[in-house]
Amino acid sequence: MDRTGRHEAIEREFAKLYGGRPTAWFRAPGRVDLMGSHTDYNDGHVLTMTVDRDTWIAIRPRTDRRVAVASLNLPGGADFGLDAIEHDAEVPWTDYVRGAAWVLRQGGADLAGFDGLLHSTVPFGSGLSSSAAIEIATLLAFDAVSDLHHEPLELALLGQRVENEFVGVNCGILDQYTSVLGTAGQALLLDCRELSSRPVTIAPQLAVVICDTRAPRQLAGSEYDERRAQCEAGAATLARYDHDVRALRDVPPELFEAHESELEPVVARRCRFIIEENQRVLDLAAALPEGNPARLSRLFDASYRGATQLLEIGAPSMTAMHDAMTGAPGLIARRQAGAGFGGCLVALAVRGSVDTFSAHAECAYTDATGIEPKIFAVDAAPGAGPIEFD
Repeated sequence: MDRTGRHEAIEREFAKLYGGRPTAWFRAPGRVDLMGSHTDYNDGHVLTMTVDRDTWIAIRPRTDRRVAVASLNLPGGADFGLDAIEHDAEVPWTDYVRGAAWVLRQGGADLAGFDGLLHSTVPFGSGLSSSAAIEIATLLAFDAVSDLHHEPLELALLGQRVENEFVGVNCGILDQYTSVLGTAGQALLLDCRELSSRPVTIAPQLAVVICDTRAPRQLAGSEYDERRAQCEAGAATLARYDHDVRALRDVPPELFEAHESELEPVVARRCRFIIEENQRVLDLAAALPEGNPARLSRLFDASYRGATQLLEIGAPSMTAMHDAMTGAPGLIARRQAGAGFGGCLVALAVRGSVDTFSAHAECAYTDATGIEPKIFAVDAAPGAGPIEFD
C-alpha cells in the first residue's frame, strides 16, 4: 500500500468508526540496531537506525476527556476516560496508548481526549520496536490535542516510562530515542548514558536488510528482565574494585579479566558479552562509512556468537535464519536484531543484490522451518513527527 492508499484507507475506516474525518496525523518509525544488543540498559553505546516502516495515528480531538482508539492491523480497541486509566487484559495492545496517557497524567498534564485510528507497517513482535512506534505516535497525538509542546528527548523518555512503568518491560532508551531522534539516510551512534547521538554514514554500496523469522517474541515477564538483573549484579560486584564503575559500560576488559572468577559463571558470561559488544559498537561506527566487507563480517559474526553463547538470547528460528543466509548472493554480514528470543536478524548486503540475496534466504529458511519469512531492505527514515498531506 503506497502513501496515498494508506491515507485513503485510514480515512475510510475513521469515517466508519467515528463519522467525519481526522483533523491531525502523526507518524513514528520503527528501528533496527546494527550493533549493540542489550547495551542500552548497561549505559553503553548502540549503533541504531530508523527504518522506513512506521506507525501512523489519525486523530480528532474530543471535549469529554475520553479516548477512543482502534487499529487497522489489530483486533479490538479501547474507549477509556483520562481520570482513571487501567490496563486492558483483553486487548493488550491498547496498553501502549493507555500507558502514554497514564505517564502524562502522572506528570501532571491536563490531557484532552481524541478519537484515534492507528495503522502500522512495522511488523509486530519482530524486534523492530513496533511498541515504541505506537507509544511515540500516541504521545505526539496527546501533545497536539493537549497543547503540551514536549521537546524530542522528553518524548523519548516519556515513551520509555510507558514501557517501564505501565507495560512492565524494563527496557532502556534505545527504541524510543531512535524513533524520535532518528535521521534520514544515516545511522545513529547513541550514547545511552549521555542521551546524545551523532550521525554515522552508511557506505553507499551497503544495503541494510531485515530478515524477519516471523517467530513472535514477548518481552514482558520474560528472560529480558533476567538478563538485565544479571548484568546489574555483575556491575555491582566489579564496582567493589573500581568506584568509577556505575554500569558495565565503565568496566575495562582488564578489570573484568582480573575478577571474572568472582562472578557466578552465568553472570560472567553476560558481562563479557556486554563489555565486548559495547566496543564492537564503536568499532562498527568507524567501519560502516568505509564499508570494508571483511571487517564488517568479523564484527557481525562476533556479535552473533556472543549473543548465542554468552548472552543466550537466541532461538531456533533465529539460528535457522542465520543458516539460511549462508552462501546467499551479496551477503556481507549478519547478526541478531532487537532483544533476541525470536524476531528478526539484520544483514548487510551488496546494494543491487538484495533481490537475489532475499530469494536465496527465503527459500532456504522455508525449506528448513516450513515458515515463510519476510525479508526486505530498509532505509533510514526521518524521526517521528506530524504528517502533512497536500
